[in-house]
Amino acid sequence: MTASTDRTDVAQSTATGGRGPDRAVGLWLIACAAMVFAMAVIGAITRLTESGLSIMEWAPVTGALPPLSEAEWQRLFELYRQIPEYLEENAGMSLAEFKTIFWWEYIHRLWGRLIGVVFALPFLWFLLRGRLGRPLVPHLVALFALGGLQGLMGWYMVASGFAGRTDVSQYRLAAHLALAVLIYGYLLKVAFAQLCPEPGTSADPRAGALRRALDGFLALTALTIVSGAFVAGLNAGFTYNTFPLMDGDLVPAGYGDLRPWALNLFENVAAVQFNHRLLAMVTLAVAAGLWHWSRRLALTPGAAGAMVLLLAMALLQLALGISALLLAVPVWLGALHQGGALLLLGLGLWARHQLCRAFPPPAQGL
Repeated sequence: MTASTDRTDVAQSTATGGRGPDRAVGLWLIACAAMVFAMAVIGAITRLTESGLSIMEWAPVTGALPPLSEAEWQRLFELYRQIPEYLEENAGMSLAEFKTIFWWEYIHRLWGRLIGVVFALPFLWFLLRGRLGRPLVPHLVALFALGGLQGLMGWYMVASGFAGRTDVSQYRLAAHLALAVLIYGYLLKVAFAQLCPEPGTSADPRAGALRRALDGFLALTALTIVSGAFVAGLNAGFTYNTFPLMDGDLVPAGYGDLRPWALNLFENVAAVQFNHRLLAMVTLAVAAGLWHWSRRLALTPGAAGAMVLLLAMALLQLALGISALLLAVPVWLGALHQGGALLLLGLGLWARHQLCRAFPPPAQGL
């Protein structure tokens, strides 16, 4: 064994607090990320079925149980009948119809509680058994705190639709989705380090620049996802259902009608949809450019394969988005589009991880 190998092993042991990466820990975190992924898709369905305002109480513990009597169903329905969404859009809704939207919101909230349980209990088990390296624990504590914050943000978002409007605030919806994206990405990043701590070393030092470019791609992808929250919050996907033009124009009429101008970025339906389209196409173009760049480098098979998957997913995601737009966002397709966005982000993180040892270590004497 060379001296360089010895030093690498010692460095890894120090970085993990004396413990090497643990596959079981990585699989647990992947399961949590998958649950966050499912949560985002359920959230998309909840949004598209206009179910998010059906539960007007926030009860983190007792709310885990659904209504167990007809009287309780009637009480919750009466609460819903007091808000603008019912009065202006759903007046005359039957109790049976209310139950349909109630269940989607209930499942969304229940799934969030399950994520907390699936994260917290194994975390305590791994911690008590000494399976977690010291540097890993703060990351897991931060993830748990972010999960709690997400629950609060979810209620803060829902509460914005109880008075003065028939829907939740698009700003709070975007914040809620952005926090979900952060948690999802954070989980994957930590999980990949546990499952694949040594993805391989590229013989091409230029791979380091590609990895840095992938950081920019991930930021662009996250921005595109969050811009989609404004599209959803303003119901902008139900207008301008043509592509590539918007009612015959490349840039829609009325793009900059609001004053001050910055409000167009967040409150103008035409501008919000146009910006999301533009960001999506730029994201695909960047993915294609990164893939083309990667072909010119001597990458490991894992890194090269990850770049191919990244481009394929970017193409599929744009196709899903265009299809959803042309079909006026059917629920199933809108949910697929939301899921595709997170898959694209996850593949970007995987490609970045595969390039995390882009440079071979310096030559060391024996």
